[in-house]
Order: sequence, then structure tokens, then C-alpha cells
Amino acid sequence: MSEDVITLIDEDGVEHQFEVETLLEVENEKYAVLIPMDEEYIDTNEAIIMRFGVDDDGEEILFDVDNDEEWDRVADAYDEIINEMEEEEDEESSEDDDF
Repeated sequence: MSEDVITLIDEDGVEHQFEVETLLEVENEKYAVLIPMDEEYIDTNEAIIMRFGVDDDGEEILFDVDNDEEWDRVADAYDEIINEMEEEEDEESSEDDDF
């Protein structure tokens, strides 16, 4: 999907790098699906969902998604995107088999 990398700073001031897997919009809100690049997460399928928002200075920033229902809605939308991509890949590979 994407090869963008961003760095986020946690509450302890520690920097963490994330690959931006995808950006999506769900119910008029923008979200980023991020894949941790820290060594401890390399072989996992973990992803983090963050919501775009605006801080007091008018700057666009990312917020944690703390609400389980909101997280589930975004995760479901992301799963749909992945499933559609896999279906398209399957169709393309079966078309290639016809030659």
C-alpha cells in the first residue's frame, strides 16, 4: 500500500517509527492504519489505528482511538479494503493463467 514512515512520540518521550499502511475515511472521520516498525513488533500482525484531528493551534495531529466501537468500525473498513485488494489480485492472477 504505502511506504511512508512516521515517527510518533509516546507519553514517556520515546520515539517510535510506524509504516503508514493506509489512510481511510469512516463516517466522515479520517484515520491512519499504522504498522509498528520497532523490532519487537516485526514478526507480528499488529496495527495501530489513529484518528486525524486538529490541536489547539490548528495543526493536524493523530489521536488514539480509545472507543472500542469506533476502533471496530475502522478495523472492519480496513478489512474490507484488504479483502477487495486480495480479490483483485486473485482475478489478475487467474487472468494471467488464461494466456
